[in-house]
Amino acid sequence: MVHLRPTAFLDTPLFTTMAARSIQENGTIALPFGTGRTSPIAVDDVARVIATVLRDPAPHIGQVYELTGPRSVDMTELAAEFSWALGRPVSYVDVPPQRWEAQLPKLGMPPHLEQHVATMARLHRENRYDRTADGVERVTGTPARSIEAFVAARRDFYRG
Repeated sequence: MVHLRPTAFLDTPLFTTMAARSIQENGTIALPFGTGRTSPIAVDDVARVIATVLRDPAPHIGQVYELTGPRSVDMTELAAEFSWALGRPVSYVDVPPQRWEAQLPKLGMPPHLEQHVATMARLHRENRYDRTADGVERVTGTPARSIEAFVAARRDFYRG
């Protein structure tokens, strides 16, 4: 058995549709993360790890791989990476959790996804995603992509 333990995904609504909406509206990423740090990982990086393990599973049997982005950032640093990737100013706005959660039903997500996203926001506030690991590079030989690279590859999506 091989255990893969990814941190928060860059591909979640928190860092995709929600971020894109507020960036397009007012140049901000508006989330209730407080001063929590995060090391989100792209799903593509997790998929590369899985594909590598499946191609030759024997050396990986019994291993536990922690999978994170290349560094842990606070939300101001995350917004800076969005700014660099998009070539425009993006800042972080810390939204009160209750006010932010009250907006979730308007996004059209199923209730279980709303609850999941709200839980992820709480875990970010509690600094539970503040970790880094080299699992992606150890398994694939290539480091996990940065937030900036992830956003730059989806520039049109974020710009609208």
